[in-house]
Amino acid sequence: MRHIAQIFALVGALIIMAFGTQANPPASGFAEPDMDYIRVTPSEELDLREALASDSWQSLEGESPNFGYIRDTVWLRIPVSAIPAQLGSRQLLEIRYPQLDQITFYLLENGVVRQRILTGDHYPFDQRPIKHRNFLFAFDVDPDSDYQILLRVRTQGAMQIPVRLWNPAAFFEAASVEDQMHAIYYGILIMVIFFNLFIFLALRERMYLLYVLSTLGYLLLVGSLNGSTYQLLWPGLPWLHNQAMMLTVPVALVFTLLFSRAFLDLKSTSPKMDKLVWYTVVINLAVAVVTFITDYSIASRLTVALAIPSCLLLTVIGPLQWIRGNPQASYYTIAWVLLTVGSAMTAANKYGLIPTNFVTVYGMEIGSALEAILLTIALAARLYQEREDKVRAREAEIAAMAARRSAELRLIDQALHNPLTGLPNRACLEMMINELITREAGKRFSISVIHLTNLPSITKTLGHRNTDRLIELAARRFNSIVADLPGICPVETTEQQSFYLASLESSTFGFVVETDLLAEVPRAAAHALQELREPLDYLGMQLPLDPRTGTAICPDHATDANTLIRRAFIAQGSEDARDRGLAFYHPARDSYSADRLTLASDLRHALKNDRLALYLQPKLLLKTGEVVGLEALIRWPDHKNPVPADEIIALAEQTGLIKPLTRWVLEQSLAVRSRLLEQGYTLGLSVNISPNNLREKDFPLYVQRLMSSYHSHHGAITLEVTETSMMQDPVNSLAALKSLHATGIPLSIDDFGSGYSSLSYIKQLPASEIKIDRSLVTDLATEAGDRVIVKTTIDMCHSLGYSVVAEGVEKQETLDLLEQMGCDMIQGYFLTPPLPFDDMTAWLDERARQDNSRKIG
Repeated sequence: MRHIAQIFALVGALIIMAFGTQANPPASGFAEPDMDYIRVTPSEELDLREALASDSWQSLEGESPNFGYIRDTVWLRIPVSAIPAQLGSRQLLEIRYPQLDQITFYLLENGVVRQRILTGDHYPFDQRPIKHRNFLFAFDVDPDSDYQILLRVRTQGAMQIPVRLWNPAAFFEAASVEDQMHAIYYGILIMVIFFNLFIFLALRERMYLLYVLSTLGYLLLVGSLNGSTYQLLWPGLPWLHNQAMMLTVPVALVFTLLFSRAFLDLKSTSPKMDKLVWYTVVINLAVAVVTFITDYSIASRLTVALAIPSCLLLTVIGPLQWIRGNPQASYYTIAWVLLTVGSAMTAANKYGLIPTNFVTVYGMEIGSALEAILLTIALAARLYQEREDKVRAREAEIAAMAARRSAELRLIDQALHNPLTGLPNRACLEMMINELITREAGKRFSISVIHLTNLPSITKTLGHRNTDRLIELAARRFNSIVADLPGICPVETTEQQSFYLASLESSTFGFVVETDLLAEVPRAAAHALQELREPLDYLGMQLPLDPRTGTAICPDHATDANTLIRRAFIAQGSEDARDRGLAFYHPARDSYSADRLTLASDLRHALKNDRLALYLQPKLLLKTGEVVGLEALIRWPDHKNPVPADEIIALAEQTGLIKPLTRWVLEQSLAVRSRLLEQGYTLGLSVNISPNNLREKDFPLYVQRLMSSYHSHHGAITLEVTETSMMQDPVNSLAALKSLHATGIPLSIDDFGSGYSSLSYIKQLPASEIKIDRSLVTDLATEAGDRVIVKTTIDMCHSLGYSVVAEGVEKQETLDLLEQMGCDMIQGYFLTPPLPFDDMTAWLDERARQDNSRKIG
């Protein structure tokens, strides 16, 4: 900050020197002569002789010729005899505006041209008689002669011709002082540029680079205005000098606008003002392009005309942001007021609105110097404040680091452990599984989940607090049980203990075991499963938790933890897990796979568009050898891959389609029997229904109404219900079956022998027919045990008043044995596979012809 104050002091010295030099010029050093002038329009041409003879000369009003932007040629006549004698015989004429295109200097002695010089900024700098940024013409005078000077000036820019006559020694002394002031100004801007450039290179913040480019633009602009860039940078390229003059104004404004936008953070503090700044940037860029395609006069007027509103916009932004509480706006406002006032004075001077003096000519230099200093102070203060804030923030961060680390460790522990059981949680188990898969790529691992299905009942009985305590006890017990399994993998090991179990949910646990090691000791797995299913002693009660375990194997079923756990969950929710307490994942039974979801959508579409079909399989009465009925079996003939009937039913049950599907089958069965009657076949039809249908409150009523609409089929449609399905909900199933039986609808128990129903339950069923499951019939000829079971089942069913149908008969030998055992009917591939309606009627016709042939024979 001390260096910035020193720079500020230098700027103050520059201003004092400027005003001091202007206010107190050396009385014997120069003179501002009286002048006459003639303006010649571009359409006219006037040579020296015609100018001397012209009667259009006018006296100049004001101290310095300033005509603004005109296209006229101006002639100036300066009587040398009127110049004070103290200037000496050697004199120097200075034109203090370096932006004039063409100047012709004539020195006349006693009416005769003694000296003629042609120069201007459209000519190479080396052609100037004296190498100086301003136009200088030296000449000698004799006291005994009469002298006058004529100047012819042409320019496409501002027509201002500030003329002074100097004593050469006094001029160079004054020029040295002015050059020193310019050097101070340039030094200030260059130092500001490098200071902010170093900050940009250190911080890589775009705002500092924009400020560097903005300040550099003003440096080049002022250097072009006073002719320094032409003299020092490109003296042999007058076209570049003129083009640079036009480009520096819009380019400087573009970078200044962009800097102001970043410095004041207009994008967030004032979006509307930000857009206005962007529009101004675009307009200035357009003006920069126009300077290449238009003449100098139009371009110079356009750039100056646009510079004034652009600077005013930059000035207005500051107060508006200051009012809104932007902390950076105070520095900005003061800086841009100074620059705008200086720039406006310079622009107004070029338009000829205010007289030419040091302040009006160099107003932009003074304003830009002050602006550069103030904004540099603002940027330095901002940088200092940012650094202070960062230091304080760092100190606060260091002070809080120990506490934060302790809190983080606690959070990590909480994030990886269940708060109730203290066991590792799902996230911890997933990380452990993924690490095992990566580290032990050649091994197989079983991922198992244990779900406590009886907890909801216990919670309703004992309350949530007792349930939480029960879960804690179960977690400890299960952890000790699975710890003894061969190949068990610890989920987490600490200095105090090892955890082999993880808490996945409040009532679900998980563990991992090496599959091959556990397979070597199958009894260990069976023993652990038995221990898991034992009731838990709590508050003097033996509470059954009814755990179900599901297992997925890596890499057979998946190779990532998330999928393996998900599929283990699916397995524990399967029927096998409900029946035996343990189930392995089977892809074919996964109703949540993408293929199953697609298949469910296809099934819905097929049912809606009537793309399903009913196939028929006959039932043969053994006593007479006649076909006495048909079973309607659902098929999906149009599907690209064959879908078994039991899979169609299971999919419908899982997706909620079983209700419309069963109704479709019943309606289609009635239509099929109507067609059979039309062809002379009075056969009954058997239709399978799902246990889900028995849980529908309106199902019995629906069947009753449907059958009442078809009186010709009364008692001819038999509903088949599997033994296993009835045992899932025996009370409701029995009530629904009794309701159906009461309306005269025959009932049949399908797949008998595959479930676990009791005889006491079977005898309550209002059924008239029992169908022995194919698993008992298939190996009847070779398995003595199956023959005993089937014979006993037939006798038992007959004693209870049921007729018996054997399913799955495929051989003559099996048929003969069933006939000897007294079985009533058979069904199976021995007769025919299930056939479409037309094929079945053809089969029935053929069988009728064969029977007739045998009778005739």
